[in-house]
Amino acid sequence: MDFQDISLLIIAGGRSMRMGQDKRWLEIDGRGMLERLCIKAARQPFAARYLCVGRVTPELQQLAAQYGCELVTDEVSAQGPLAGLAQGLARLKTAYALAVAGDMPFMTFPELKPLLQQAAEHPAWQAIVPVVQGCWQPLAALYQRALAAPCTRALAQGERRLRTVLAQVPHGTVDFPSRIPFFNVNTPADFRLACGRMQNLLRELPLVTIAAPQSNTGKTTFIEGLLPRLAAHGWRVGVVKGDCHGYDVDERGKDSWRFREAGAQAVAVVSPEGYFVQQRTRERASLTGVAALLQNVDLVLIESRAHGTAPQLMLWRGAGELTLTPDTAAVFAQPQPAHVSEQQIHLYDLNDLETATELVLFLAGHR
Repeated sequence: MDFQDISLLIIAGGRSMRMGQDKRWLEIDGRGMLERLCIKAARQPFAARYLCVGRVTPELQQLAAQYGCELVTDEVSAQGPLAGLAQGLARLKTAYALAVAGDMPFMTFPELKPLLQQAAEHPAWQAIVPVVQGCWQPLAALYQRALAAPCTRALAQGERRLRTVLAQVPHGTVDFPSRIPFFNVNTPADFRLACGRMQNLLRELPLVTIAAPQSNTGKTTFIEGLLPRLAAHGWRVGVVKGDCHGYDVDERGKDSWRFREAGAQAVAVVSPEGYFVQQRTRERASLTGVAALLQNVDLVLIESRAHGTAPQLMLWRGAGELTLTPDTAAVFAQPQPAHVSEQQIHLYDLNDLETATELVLFLAGHR
């Protein structure tokens, strides 16, 4: 079984209650999330593609026509993803459909092929669901057309939970090693993380800025704690530090110091263990430009108050004004800031370096 043997159901009801706006049109790298999924779907030879929505709008009609999807609307509004699944399965001409949510920007269809393999081996299963670390992912799952009737009955009885329906029919699961393909954007905080990760997926060398609104917040200590943890995951990490007070790496009397004092614009020292370059500039150099000079690294952490780049982890100890910019992906704080909600941005304890490590790996593009 392959994609040409099945249909695709894109579940995109559009209520977006936790986002506060219609997330289908939120742009990541210049395209709305729903359109990004439609583009991926158009590249696969599905037998048919259905866009399951709460109600039809001109924008959705245009999107469906552009990417070869048939629009399917809920019979009764505000009944959640189960309603979209029921209506989509009822339209199928194929025996199976892959149902995916429209808010998973990092999912790729080839990653879901193990579901199709299981369907060929277990034809009695009406549903085959990915599981990641014990968590079910029913909106990136494979379903038989026969499941339409149980879904419709459940909705008529006031049941909206897909897991309840699946418990009543033969089904199976497939373990997946990573949560990243199933990362979905439900809140503004999730959207910040998604945008930060996308920034690095478009770069040759991923960058993550560690920032703070005030000096002596612990940026250097934070990075010191991250480095061995990232190394344990096999990542070679470089660090670029921005300093508004100036610096001098040389010792008075050394040859490199004498060259610099004599007027050299740049001095390089090379040894068997490594090298450094000290370069005079008329204007402050770009930290990202300096990061690009580093060799044999997989990731660069930038320590800076105001000159870093997205994505940015902001540290806060209760001093200085905690200002969130579009570049800020998450906040590590102690104490927790009362004026910032976790719906707005993901908040973690300043000393939670294990979570910080996981977050840096996510933002860096780690699978």
